[in-house]
Amino acid sequence: MTRNGVIGAGNWIIDKVKLIDRWPGEGNLCNILSEEMAAGGGPCNVLFDLAAMDPALELYAAGRIGQDAAGDFLLDAISARHIDARYMRRVDSAPTAYTDVMSGNGRRTFFHCRGANAELSREELETIDVPAEYFYLGYLLLLDTLDAPDETFGTRAARLLNNMRARGYRTVVDFVSEAPEKFRAAARAALPYTDLLIINELEAGCCLDCEIRRPDGSLDCRVLAAAPEALLNMGVSDLVVIHFPEGAVAAGRNEEFCYVPSCDIRREEIVGSNGAGDAFAAGVIYGRLRKLPLRETLELGSASSYFNLLSSTASGGAVPLETMRAHLANGTFTPIPEAFL
Repeated sequence: MTRNGVIGAGNWIIDKVKLIDRWPGEGNLCNILSEEMAAGGGPCNVLFDLAAMDPALELYAAGRIGQDAAGDFLLDAISARHIDARYMRRVDSAPTAYTDVMSGNGRRTFFHCRGANAELSREELETIDVPAEYFYLGYLLLLDTLDAPDETFGTRAARLLNNMRARGYRTVVDFVSEAPEKFRAAARAALPYTDLLIINELEAGCCLDCEIRRPDGSLDCRVLAAAPEALLNMGVSDLVVIHFPEGAVAAGRNEEFCYVPSCDIRREEIVGSNGAGDAFAAGVIYGRLRKLPLRETLELGSASSYFNLLSSTASGGAVPLETMRAHLANGTFTPIPEAFL
């Protein structure tokens, strides 16, 4: 079987993005400057970014949503991008998940209702039978049923990843930041069944029980340079990518360590950072789908993240591949740390 395309499974969420002028203290007031409703969640953001990059890609949505207006909104958004929605299950038992996203000054805070996502099970995702190459699952630690313990694999999500790999899919996993102990346990259960790991520097440090940033906020390049190999040694089978505001590093089983700087952006250009990590992941997944060199793959991730920052919603900044490549050819980049020169 010739495989092509991506399955995006897991959290499907309505983001209610509120742009605020400041973060208030308890009992104080801030002003909502604008409000926008948009589709969100890891699989949604990645698939929508990929659909903008290359409309010819075969993309498949999988998850649970409620029998409500928010569920209608998500299905309409999926359909508008010509994404296959046959594995989007509608239920009466819970509402469609939603998040109030408070965004301002390049930062965001989330108030989340898990809704139908909490019920998503391994068994229903294992009914997926399409000729995709990648099976993306996210966000672990926000999928209650899949995050539950499994006596053999550690978590039900890890068992699902194992079973999807056995059926020929290449697995990609995404997490939400949680308490370090919970995050570390979930990650270490999933990594041996993960082909492509794309995480940020804080999550990488949590997996490895180390600090990648110094107390002054600067990168510890020595620790950062060793992190991808350490995560490969924890079971990731193909490639580890760690992204951070200054750039990204990666290493694979058959690919040497690589560092790329971020596309430079002025603070005043940033409208919101909701979905920036997912946009980066979409660029990396696209590069792997197209068998691009590792450096070019990371650069696509950086460009995808750059355009995301120009929008308040998680995928509203998504642009075609040609636009990303033009920006990479003409843009400026964050200075490379001396340790990587």
